[in-house]
Amino acid sequence: MYLYIALLISLSLLWAAGPVAAAQTTAPGSLRAGVAKSDITTDAKGVRVNDPLYAKALVLDDGKVKVAIIAMDATAIGGIGDIGDDFLPKLRARIQGELGIPGDHVLVNASHTHLPGRLLCDAAEQVSRTFDAVRRAAGNLVPAKVGTGVGHEDRISMNRTLRLKDGKRWTIRHTNPCPPDEEVAGVGPMDPEIGILRVDRMDGRPLAVVYNFACHPYLGVPRGGVTADYPGFASKVIEEQLGDGAMALFLQGAGGDITQVLYKDVNRPRDAEPQGTMLGLSTLKTLRQIHTKPATISVISETLKLPRKSDFPQCIESLQGEQARLLASLRGTSLNFKTFLPLYMKHALHPDAPSYYSYRYLQAEKTGTDELSAIDAQNRGHLEKYLRNIHTMEKLARIQDQIATLQRHQAINTKAGEPTISTEIQGIKIGDFALITSPAEVLVEVGLNVKKASPHEHTFVAAFSNGYIHYGPPASEYGKGGYETTECLLAPQWQKLYEDKAKEILRRLR
Repeated sequence: MYLYIALLISLSLLWAAGPVAAAQTTAPGSLRAGVAKSDITTDAKGVRVNDPLYAKALVLDDGKVKVAIIAMDATAIGGIGDIGDDFLPKLRARIQGELGIPGDHVLVNASHTHLPGRLLCDAAEQVSRTFDAVRRAAGNLVPAKVGTGVGHEDRISMNRTLRLKDGKRWTIRHTNPCPPDEEVAGVGPMDPEIGILRVDRMDGRPLAVVYNFACHPYLGVPRGGVTADYPGFASKVIEEQLGDGAMALFLQGAGGDITQVLYKDVNRPRDAEPQGTMLGLSTLKTLRQIHTKPATISVISETLKLPRKSDFPQCIESLQGEQARLLASLRGTSLNFKTFLPLYMKHALHPDAPSYYSYRYLQAEKTGTDELSAIDAQNRGHLEKYLRNIHTMEKLARIQDQIATLQRHQAINTKAGEPTISTEIQGIKIGDFALITSPAEVLVEVGLNVKKASPHEHTFVAAFSNGYIHYGPPASEYGKGGYETTECLLAPQWQKLYEDKAKEILRRLR
């Protein structure tokens, strides 16, 4: 009798455990996977939604290790945008408590789509809906096999921080004009790799595609409104082409200093769909060549303290000095725009005889008079001064934005009240697919360094993951004026600490 009651109790507990119990039945040495997604788009009235935003979940269990990879169409996981700093701990606690997946085995990545306005549902719903995607994924595990590949896409992006001839940097942004062409020496590095993890059912039908690419999704759509930007369009292309309910999960890469090639184009509507289509097709091109096989999982997560930047006063003082010098250079301006434009057009169209027909100049030369040449020379001087003033205005606009940015980030670091920032560095290896995370907007150069130093052939960097600490630029870029070192909370020493820790974790992944 007692044995019968004990058996009933055990069965009841097993039934109540739901997905956790199901996940625990995975035999060691085998792999099971499940996917699900939740719509996390804002419910606010009056907001135009071009395409929905999702939290997509992939749960993997090899019988020993469980991991959840969550890809969110969001600006960041805390820090800025619609997701609060308490989102990640609340979500992980619920996943661990109700699904049995350790919190530090949960990777949450933000695509970094960030157009103005509210994008996501409210805070409580963010946690609830994202958890529900993980719950459903964990409850629908099926036997699976995986494969890894590397795609290539270099047509849609470029490094946005221009290299100037004086050794400084100028970042392409809408909050400031671009520098004069004659001051630009070159462009910075980019990473065209698409890191791909293919997850198949045992019969070969695709179940999930995890693809990692370094970009900055803020192009938008022609009519405006909420959009997942080109990662969203890329995922749609992948899912429609694969069919069978396969899910595409985009993981943002080391794209801190990447922008779209057409970002500042003023001759066509801003439209991320064509670029997303190209990214999706490039991913599919490689995906179809990937062979899948059984695999195991390895996860390592550690906390690293990174030093905060402390030279804000000196940086602000330097910019204010340059600002004062540029303002002083505006003195002695004769023209205004009304007189500048027609005069400029005349000199541009007819540089040899801007004031009148050429015969007047020939007649003046014959009679020994030079009234027209004299006024032309005077006007040329005024035009050159006015053009210099325009360039000065453009530089002043940029400096004004830099000072405001430095002051804002100085306030953040001061409020923190401590010299370091605690960050999570997470390494995940699924078969031959190795992933290393950072909560920073890691710049391309740092991401390439991590890849190069990894002992694994297929290593990819998932920045914008498990938190948000603003930009992560190379130490060599500090003091050169780029936006990424201006909007940065970290001291330059952060780079070596991060790269060393990433290399160590990657080395320990098996």
